[in-house]
Amino acid sequence: MTKKFWMAFVAVFVTAVVCNMIVYNFILGNAFSSLPVWRTDMGSLQWIYPVITLVGSFFFTFIFSKGYEGKGIAEGFRYGLYVGIWLSIGMAYGTYAMVAVPYGLTLEWFILGVLINIVMGIVASLVYGKKPAQGS
Repeated sequence: MTKKFWMAFVAVFVTAVVCNMIVYNFILGNAFSSLPVWRTDMGSLQWIYPVITLVGSFFFTFIFSKGYEGKGIAEGFRYGLYVGIWLSIGMAYGTYAMVAVPYGLTLEWFILGVLINIVMGIVASLVYGKKPAQGS
């Protein structure tokens, strides 16, 4: 794994942490905290979230690096969109199917999850940069 990979991984991880804090603490915080579905021991399990974000950021960047074509921000946007739909649909709608979560919250959670992944994809593409045109 190259230096560029590790730089992208760190940038994607930091982006994920910041975006998740904004979304889950400010945008969706009140809606989530009002749901009567939370574990009583949830506070002691908060360490899981940074681990999930670290592992997820690693594989997000790893897969991006394997398919990297050097097409710039549009490539990162597309990658983030595809991964975002893939992951967020399962998270939001899978939860909706199992837990009494209002549909509006489910839809918002899905859309925000896709947007977070798009931002992460753009960040990865910015670190990797655009490949110079052939013959330049």
